[in-house]
Amino acid sequence: MIAADRATAVVALMIFVAGCAPGTSSTPASGSQMPASIVDPYLKIQTALAQDSMEGLRANAGNLATAATALGAPALKIYTSALQLAPADELTDARMKFTRVSDAVIAYMTGLGLTPPDGVRVAFCPTTDKTWLQEGPNISSPYEGSAATCGEFR
Repeated sequence: MIAADRATAVVALMIFVAGCAPGTSSTPASGSQMPASIVDPYLKIQTALAQDSMEGLRANAGNLATAATALGAPALKIYTSALQLAPADELTDARMKFTRVSDAVIAYMTGLGLTPPDGVRVAFCPTTDKTWLQEGPNISSPYEGSAATCGEFR
């Protein structure tokens, strides 16, 4: 089963890379806002995990991967991490894989000099040493869920 999953991932990755050229016209310009096609499904996953839920995780991870394909090679890490997150079936596994998604989304945003949408900020928890994007005034850690005891906005 693992070999089949890897083969599927390799084929999907080859299709993605073949269909994307670095710096395509769909790659956002520096200084522009992070695409809603990435932020919206990301925030739905973040919110669910912060509430100790996996509701909509598979669909939103799929939406995130699909959106990344339209953004060219710079979004490759978002695509691959979203594909890895989609089949998660346990909260602990989903949270671990969401770390890679968050790292990829934040690296994409900072690497291209993009800004988060209004009301979306980067949050950090020194206990877990992890960052994520979130909306709202109060910390909602996707890594600790409803048991979150720490965090700050950057």
